[in-house]
Amino acid sequence: MGRVIAVANQKGGVGKTTTAINLASSFAAAEVNTLLIDCDPQSNATSGLGLIKDADRISTYHLLMGAGAAEEALQTTALEQLWIIPAHKNLIGANLELVDVERPEFRLRDVLAPLRDRFQFIVLDCPPALDLLTLNAMVAADSVLIPMQAEYFALEGISELLDTVDRIRASFNPELAIEGVVLTMFDERTNLAQQVTAELKRFFGEKLCATSIPRNIRLAEAPSHGKPALVYDVRSKGAESYIRLAKEIIAHYLAAQEMPQVAEGAAQEPELPVGEMDKSA
Repeated sequence: MGRVIAVANQKGGVGKTTTAINLASSFAAAEVNTLLIDCDPQSNATSGLGLIKDADRISTYHLLMGAGAAEEALQTTALEQLWIIPAHKNLIGANLELVDVERPEFRLRDVLAPLRDRFQFIVLDCPPALDLLTLNAMVAADSVLIPMQAEYFALEGISELLDTVDRIRASFNPELAIEGVVLTMFDERTNLAQQVTAELKRFFGEKLCATSIPRNIRLAEAPSHGKPALVYDVRSKGAESYIRLAKEIIAHYLAAQEMPQVAEGAAQEPELPVGEMDKSA
């Protein structure tokens, strides 16, 4: 059964969609069947893979509202082993329309159930908010990958996100784990970046990904061409970094498959001393 990874951070501008697109693409480039699901009404993951925004096409909105099947929503991409379920701006209405339906938090989980044997990795691009769409993604996910910048303001809100993860575990998805925290737009030359990295390492330990994503012009240009970085310029530092991140996550996944006790332990990340983090932020 495939692993479902939600890429989430309620703070905008941290490289969340860039991470979702390029991580999913790197999985596919490693010859692993991968599905990217755009759960954000802004639909940037959709356009970032070259799909036009089309209200009539079956999208995440239709799946959440029970107006289509996941198989019907699958769209091919430039990479042979990467598929996408696109989004549209009408998805923003789901936050209101789902309130009155039965089990609204489980809509995406139920929709994905038939696809989990077909794809080894399913990556969910969440909106920059802790709303019902993000809640659906986290209930459907096995783990959460948190992209963030190496800035002290970026530390604010992490405790809120982790508190949300804890509440989702308690109420809806007890197996939800932290996949990792990945530093994006990273400039290792600055003292601030080094200080924030040390702080995150202290709190997250091995949950801080060994791979960081540098600021990179080619990585920033790729979405405007409707391509992931490894298709736009595979030799760019941005593409190479996401390939390394994919290999890191695949290695952890395979290790957990071989040693179930590791997977069990991975679901429990170290408890954050939130008070200390807030002071440092």
